[in-house]
Amino acid sequence: MKNKYILFPALALILSIFLYSCDKTAVQIIDVPVSGAQLKYFNFGVNAPVVNFYANDTKVSAALSATGAESSTAGTAYGAVFPAINSYSVIPAGTYNFKGQRPSTATADPLLAISTLNTAVQDGKNYSLYLSGIYNTTAKTVESFIVEDVLPPVDTSGGYVRFVHAISNANPFDFVIKNTTTGVETVIATNIAYKSASNFVKVPFGIYELYCRYPNNPANIISRNGTSTVSVIKSNTYTFSIRGDITVVSTTAANRPFIDNTPNR
Repeated sequence: MKNKYILFPALALILSIFLYSCDKTAVQIIDVPVSGAQLKYFNFGVNAPVVNFYANDTKVSAALSATGAESSTAGTAYGAVFPAINSYSVIPAGTYNFKGQRPSTATADPLLAISTLNTAVQDGKNYSLYLSGIYNTTAKTVESFIVEDVLPPVDTSGGYVRFVHAISNANPFDFVIKNTTTGVETVIATNIAYKSASNFVKVPFGIYELYCRYPNNPANIISRNGTSTVSVIKSNTYTFSIRGDITVVSTTAANRPFIDNTPNR
């Protein structure tokens, strides 16, 4: 399977000029490896507004409008990921001040950085950067963290899954998946704390229920089952992240505890 990469102007000016002349809202996708660090950006800060992500002062998410101005609604909203499926954005390796920043055209707090994280990213490595926790409406800030995505080799005999904990007011979790055909449960990760990620684990391809449980406790605290089961396809790699407010008991509220499924590859 071919890997997809999103190429930004800072990495290849000539291609960006060509892209701009053809379609000002397009995102260039290429099918060959690109030198640099590859990142995915998650807006999992509960009640956080729409943001665009920046590495220093370079915008690394979303797309330009036809006029070259930002759209107040085209950024990454709560619960969303950029890039969404099977791809990463690419930036040169180095140390950056990563920011989740309000669009310049936003009615409220234009250009305000609601979260900043200074960290280094390395050539040839993959990362996921999360806005997390609960948005502070007074300080207008939210937490953030980054984890390395150590992707396993492509394996046609199964899929790979891992778990990321992004709920600030929840205790560490065990993460369990249950094959809906065989009924077999597999413990993917144990005692994973907030702002932490497990390793990728190989599992047979199939349809799975997902459960978060507190260590040494059989009760399911967060679940994806019934009509919300997920498919694990052979050769693919998935991150199952939790977001939300652990104190919310509603099964429909946007800020409820939720297990997100994001394909990495």
